[in-house]
Amino acid sequence: MVLLQAGERFAAGEETAVIAKHLRVSVRSVERWRRAWREGGVEALRSAGPANCPTVTDAQFAVLGEELGKGTSRARLR
Repeated sequence: MVLLQAGERFAAGEETAVIAKHLRVSVRSVERWRRAWREGGVEALRSAGPANCPTVTDAQFAVLGEELGKGTSRARLR
């Protein structure tokens, strides 16, 4: 959503610093987005999803279940 707002502002000719302040992001981020927008338009600003989706194997999930099943005996919160 923020990237698409930035794209609208790029099209309107707003300055990078003004966009960064309005969207509460760094100037460097807006510069990077503007470069992408120049090269690929609004489509270049659409999210491609997370860069890395960690996966848990069935074996890891089984171990996790066992560990969680043990409870929090002797756990202390400070």
